[in-house]
Amino acid sequence: MPELPPLSAVRVFEAAARLENFSRAAEELGMTQAAVSYQVRQLEDRVGRPLFVRERGRVRLSDAGRRLAPAVSSALADIAAAFADLRSDDSGVLAISTIPSFGATWLSARIGRFQVAMPDLALRLQTTGRITDFTRDGIDVAIRSGMGPWSGLSAEFLMRYHVTPICSPAFVREHDIREPADLLRVQRLAQDDPWWAGWFAAAGVEPPPGAGQASVLFDSQLEEARMAGAGFGTALMTPLFWREEIAAGRLVQPFPTVFYPPFSLWLVRPEGRHGVRKIERFREWLLAEMAAERARGGAPTEVWTVPPVTIR
Repeated sequence: MPELPPLSAVRVFEAAARLENFSRAAEELGMTQAAVSYQVRQLEDRVGRPLFVRERGRVRLSDAGRRLAPAVSSALADIAAAFADLRSDDSGVLAISTIPSFGATWLSARIGRFQVAMPDLALRLQTTGRITDFTRDGIDVAIRSGMGPWSGLSAEFLMRYHVTPICSPAFVREHDIREPADLLRVQRLAQDDPWWAGWFAAAGVEPPPGAGQASVLFDSQLEEARMAGAGFGTALMTPLFWREEIAAGRLVQPFPTVFYPPFSLWLVRPEGRHGVRKIERFREWLLAEMAAERARGGAPTEVWTVPPVTIR
């Protein structure tokens, strides 16, 4: 193996290159600025060229530094991920991250069955709209909404996103909603959302020109469900997630038409984590639950059709 430079100096270089500031790198690493400068000088002496251009009051990467920085950052991330994998694999805890609309509805109604089937495995379920950083957040596997693919991640298709207007039964009666065009004259939650135009087009309705009335934007369908259930309007929601509320009559889907945005749900994990048993156990269970859902006919056939992969 080629002789490596001191890892302490490499770590200092990564922080200084990422921040392009020796003082901030020193603060992040718990060192003095002089110590950071010394470690960088040691590394520069080793490679025989400057890695930073020193200017009055600031530093910036040299051409050599810009070439070196991405490789160093990637290598240190791989090292951190390897140690994190060892810790998480031995912990007996499976950390799952999921978008709120899926995690707090469909998944939360079923995850207890996974826990019963795998009593030796503890679960940590994180519901967030923020994109998961697997290493930083200590997450093993995530359920992500998007078009995919994602660099460095393995993504397995689960279902296509689909939405349709959903509201309370009282709202339908109060506003005498009988056909899709009737929704143009009532309160629609997040009505400046472009998905509304997509749904109206699918329903054969041409909305009036111009932007819709400004309205509240929501972080997830959970807030929209509360507003719609209280009779404050109709919201574009995923009927599969709210089947129990619809079956119980707390919410209604006035029309069968659904709109398919260019998003799907994916089971996502780092590419290097194939074969990790606790992740495989969750994957097998989740895919079986999805297959059972598909067999029950709980959603249109198109929901289970893999969309074209978008290469970006």
